[in-house]
Amino acid sequence: MSTPRSLIDISLVDAREEKLLASYAMHSKDSLGRRHPEPTHYFRGPFQRDRDRVLHSAAFRRLNGKTQVFTGQGDYHRTRLTHTMEVSSIARTIGRALRLNEDLIEALALLHDIGHPPYGHAGEEALDDFLSNDGGFSHNRFGLTIVEELEQRYPNYPGLNLTTEVLAGQGLRVDKTQTAATPLLEVQVVDLADSITYDAHDVDDAVELGWLHMEDLRSLPIIASCEESVIRRYGKIEGAALRRAVVHELINLQVAHLIHEAEQQLTQMASLSAQDVCQAGVRIGIPNLLAEEKRGLETFLHEQLYRHVDLMQARTLAQDKIRKLAKIYQDDPNKLPSLFRLRCETHGTYRAAAECIGAMTDHSFLKTYQKLAG
Repeated sequence: MSTPRSLIDISLVDAREEKLLASYAMHSKDSLGRRHPEPTHYFRGPFQRDRDRVLHSAAFRRLNGKTQVFTGQGDYHRTRLTHTMEVSSIARTIGRALRLNEDLIEALALLHDIGHPPYGHAGEEALDDFLSNDGGFSHNRFGLTIVEELEQRYPNYPGLNLTTEVLAGQGLRVDKTQTAATPLLEVQVVDLADSITYDAHDVDDAVELGWLHMEDLRSLPIIASCEESVIRRYGKIEGAALRRAVVHELINLQVAHLIHEAEQQLTQMASLSAQDVCQAGVRIGIPNLLAEEKRGLETFLHEQLYRHVDLMQARTLAQDKIRKLAKIYQDDPNKLPSLFRLRCETHGTYRAAAECIGAMTDHSFLKTYQKLAG
């Protein structure tokens, strides 16, 4: 049964983007394509297809079982998957307001943490130490390895065969010291949304857990400002209702100022293309005063939350187990699953062992650890 011609006409991606997107957005028709050429899809653009490929990957599903910050502290707190979905939501909100390519933004957002190992940054540090003589371990770089090599979705080639733009956007996360090129605006939006998201939900999770208290947070100008806005809107509230309202306002405050600031910049560039904006070195961000207050919040979280004694104990236990399992694989590669035994031949035993552990969820890691390490 053939597809109705009228449906194809209505769904033309290029025509839709021409009407909805700003000139400085990344348009699908300007994509540099994929490493392995594929025919175009008649109603899904290339970045929408990238989004779907990431969403349906095994690695993406495993994010549901990976720690964000708090390990084993209950069901309320974010996992790596819920963090990713929040980043995607906030990034799309910003992108829509600025008339950027939401499909590209969503693909980048869903991809951005796909390479995180079990136990969050604690796991990453342990694997980085294990590979200290072999290039180290970066969750951003491992994310590229997953989508370019480890995911087996197609019979003719490895990986997800994502577009050049999505791979390049993730690649800039690997080495943020690169100065030769300015990222697409869509890439910048995802990075900004990531920062906005984890600041807010780490405050939310920590206060709910009782590791931080609103009384302590009020000393920070950005939190005090959010609480004042909440009280003006709702009157005097306390407890969980106050926490949730302040966290919501913390997100809204940053997103609103970011959009306003970016609109002022981009209004002057209404005729430029996405490539022109990159070549001009345009960077969008939160206004300076608010950015300074945001840094104050992040310093506070680093000192009072991320070094909390309970969190540090959990990190140490997790890292000890990761190092021990990595050593077991190093000493006996035959204990690795078949895919990673093959990786030993092409990438070495150390790298294959780290990749095997990096792909695990917290639960599957613990199960494997108990089986092999007793």
